[in-house]
Formats: sequence, structure tokens, C-alpha cells
Amino acid sequence: MRYLIIVKATAASEAGEMPSARLMAAMADYHEQLARAGVLLDAAGLQPSAQGWRIRYDGTRRQVIDGPFAEVKELIAGTTLIQVRSREEALEWSRRFPAPFEGVPCEIEVRRLYEREDFAPGEAAERFREPSPTR
Repeated sequence: MRYLIIVKATAASEAGEMPSARLMAAMADYHEQLARAGVLLDAAGLQPSAQGWRIRYDGTRRQVIDGPFAEVKELIAGTTLIQVRSREEALEWSRRFPAPFEGVPCEIEVRRLYEREDFAPGEAAERFREPSPTR
């Protein structure tokens, strides 16, 4: 089972403020523990939304909306992707995640990823099973 640990953004992360050396060390230690346990698949921080964009779909029309985006509480500052045997194991690892920001209320969100096996068999689902040169 794969789970995505989502670090919610704050006004400071959206302003491009970098974490303190102490917080960077705590995050590095945590991710090293994940790697040693063999459950870490990927981890990355995200640039502020001012560096990104959204694509809004309305029927066949697509509209590009450049950042920054106003609702900071709905933005993501980073992610960690883990692969574990159970929900309980994912919960245990997420409880150990260091507070992602110092001195301000903050939160992480944890979501399970769909696996191929979660979808009914069919031609479209089988296409995702075949290795792709881009994956």
C-alpha cells in the first residue's frame, strides 16, 4: 500500500521562506529512517504557488491560471511517498513526521493511493499495467 504524506502550506512557505537548519536536520533524520526501513519511495518540497499554475477545465475548454493562489490552507508545501504493509504502519510513520513548520500551527494530511488492483479489470486498466517508456 502506498500512502502520500502531504505537508500543507503556510504563509511562510508560500513566501518562499526556507526551513531552519534544525528543522532540515529533523526532516533529514526522519526521511533517513524511512529509507533504512525500506518504505520511502519519494520525498520533495514544492516551490511556492507563485511559481506554478493551474489548469481549469470547463467542458472542452482549458484555462491556464498562474499562481500565486490565495487560499494558503488549501496548498501543498511538500510530499513524502511511502509504501507500507498496512494502514496502521502508515499511521505510525505519519505520527513520527516532524512538525513541518516551527512556531505556527501546521498540519500534514495522509492519503492512500489507488493501486491498479483497486480498479475493475478492463482494457483501460490493463494499459496502466504495461510498462511505459516514460514511467
